[in-house]
Amino acid sequence: MLHTVEKIGGTSMSQYQAVRDNIVLYNRKNDNYYQRMLVVSAFGGITDGLLECKRTGAPGVYATFADAEDDNAWEQSLDNVSQRMAQINEEMFGATPERALADAFLRERIAGIRDCLHHLRRVCAFGQFQLAEQLQTIRELLAAMGEAHSAHNMVLYLRQSGVNAILMDLTGWRTDDALPLDEVLNEALARVDLSSQLPVVTGYAHCKEGLMSSFDRGYSEMTFSRLAVLSGAREAIIHKEYHLSSADPRLAGEDEVIPIGRTNYDVTDQLSNLGMEAIHPQAAKGLRQQGIPLRVRNTFEPEHEGTLITTDYRSPAPCVEMVAGRRNLFAVELFDQDMVGRVSHYAEGFTDELDKMHLNLVAKDMNANTLTYYLAGNRKQVRRLVSSLQRHFDNAEVTTHKVSLVSAVGSDMSIPGLLARSVGALNKAEVPVRAVHQSLRAVEMQFIVDDEFYEQAVVALHDELVQTHADTVALAVA
Repeated sequence: MLHTVEKIGGTSMSQYQAVRDNIVLYNRKNDNYYQRMLVVSAFGGITDGLLECKRTGAPGVYATFADAEDDNAWEQSLDNVSQRMAQINEEMFGATPERALADAFLRERIAGIRDCLHHLRRVCAFGQFQLAEQLQTIRELLAAMGEAHSAHNMVLYLRQSGVNAILMDLTGWRTDDALPLDEVLNEALARVDLSSQLPVVTGYAHCKEGLMSSFDRGYSEMTFSRLAVLSGAREAIIHKEYHLSSADPRLAGEDEVIPIGRTNYDVTDQLSNLGMEAIHPQAAKGLRQQGIPLRVRNTFEPEHEGTLITTDYRSPAPCVEMVAGRRNLFAVELFDQDMVGRVSHYAEGFTDELDKMHLNLVAKDMNANTLTYYLAGNRKQVRRLVSSLQRHFDNAEVTTHKVSLVSAVGSDMSIPGLLARSVGALNKAEVPVRAVHQSLRAVEMQFIVDDEFYEQAVVALHDELVQTHADTVALAVA
């Protein structure tokens, strides 16, 4: 229980000097670099180029390969992303010997991927072989390239500073068998001496379960979590480009938001539901069950201890810790006068249709004859859902609305009058409230507003529920 397992996100990795100076070397001497493992993501934008842009959906190598009739399109995408990776090598290493090593590693991997895709195209020209059956494997092969590149580069970069960094390559490059994830990790851990080596670990791990089929772009968090659990880490740490704060500083103001400091896994689950993952819920599960604390730190403020997340934490006094939200949701409302007394039947049918469309349920409301589900997805999926619901429930009336959800979240929000204060603050800010939900467990309170009022709602609730509380505490201390 001496070591830590630490994950470094893609945006932070792109600031490789900050990773070296603020994470690896900060306040440490030569004999104190170790007893830790670094699980790294690809450099910022590289996985988007290899797969597809997470934000806009613009196609990368994978999407182009899956859709193209000829090889020119995906080969051009592969050339583009490999050029960006070579440029990163140049920026990191200049004319040093490490540059030659980084370029050679990159050329070998890219050439292997290119050959693999060409051979697969030829094989799938025969009717007995279907390209669709191989696409998930290709997606994993391409995703692994991003982490292999960043991890190898970081090993070379840290060695330049006298750190005995080693590459823990979990990508399964040119291996024959896919073992269960825990076996893959245990075999890798058996080859490491944490007292004198600093493993830099690829966020992608090739395994029998196929991490991407379950977690897609969240696979690195699962690798990070299982490494911490299997190695018995004293703490798991995620390094991000921002603090886990009381609100989005771009909305509430950098000088107004407050780093949370302490919270629990219950709160991180609520944030995950809002699309603001501190950590994937399944990755958090292992840490929570083993009692391993999770810390979220800001890469660019190494002196700050960040936010510590534990299972048993409860705020000393009831309070709202964070105001967060999710934009661009679709409220799908199913009304049927015949629903009375049969709500469970309608809810089951609604849920079955949701599963078929692969839409993400964020929240829901119900009364005697109406079900309203708040969904994350695109307009095309929602239209298909509405059509299916109308076929499934002949007499029902199905309508949709574009909305946003704004939540007050905290480990203990059992505050008398909190709902009234919140509605009052929104009313004062002239934000119409479409729906409200307050849970009995007092960890979240949700407000549905029209999309255009999202920013106003976040600022109004943060000012009333977080900033006012912070000012009161400060006065009491003074």
